[in-house]
Amino acid sequence: MVRVFIIAVMVAITVSIGFAIWAYLEWQPNFIYVNGGESVQVGPVKYIIEYIGEHNGDEETSPEYTFVQISIIAENLGKESTRMNGGQFHIFNEEGTRVQPVYGNFSENDLLNDMLEQHVPVSFTTQFDIPYDENKQYRIGIKPTKEQASMDIGMVCIINC
Repeated sequence: MVRVFIIAVMVAITVSIGFAIWAYLEWQPNFIYVNGGESVQVGPVKYIIEYIGEHNGDEETSPEYTFVQISIIAENLGKESTRMNGGQFHIFNEEGTRVQPVYGNFSENDLLNDMLEQHVPVSFTTQFDIPYDENKQYRIGIKPTKEQASMDIGMVCIINC
């Protein structure tokens, strides 16, 4: 009787360890690293991110530090329309500090929120208010939206790659 109980406990431990390993591997993020100008697919959307330059804002919005501006070309390769918004993008410096974009009307195609139709490339710009140092490396992180249900995370090196 004691042997059966010990064997049952050992089987339960083995099954729970196996399930934990499977769950960890199943929901582990998949980081995809590329350089600026190269395409990266995050979920059903293919992105091309390029560094445009720095600017000091406009009459209505001025940065605390410096605005670093990027261009985003996005194409939905999925079977149905999907949403894209500025909150999917972050800039990271060498220390790993993450900064969200700043919204404004700095260009006529500034990204806030948009629906991506199937196989129709669209172009946007967005900017980040960061303490900019031209000698440091900067990367853009791209997360999928919830509806895209992907574990991919794109990391695009845009400066000093």
